[in-house]
Amino acid sequence: MHWDIVQGNWQYFKGKVKAEWGKLTDDHIDEIAGKRDQLAGTLQRLYGVTKEEAELQVRRFEAHNKDDRPEVTH
Repeated sequence: MHWDIVQGNWQYFKGKVKAEWGKLTDDHIDEIAGKRDQLAGTLQRLYGVTKEEAELQVRRFEAHNKDDRPEVTH
């Protein structure tokens, strides 16, 4: 999963992120805005996990959604 794709299609991916981490509020989602490092930092603070654990969770999310692409409509 390339985070430039996530960031460019944040409206599509933010629901998946929120479903994965239920403690994230709409304000958190808006703050993250598709930025991988922002997501990891927010997870670290909100869930009280180490930086390594937050990174591991993000990598698992990436692996789970690696082939996911928003549909292109013309």
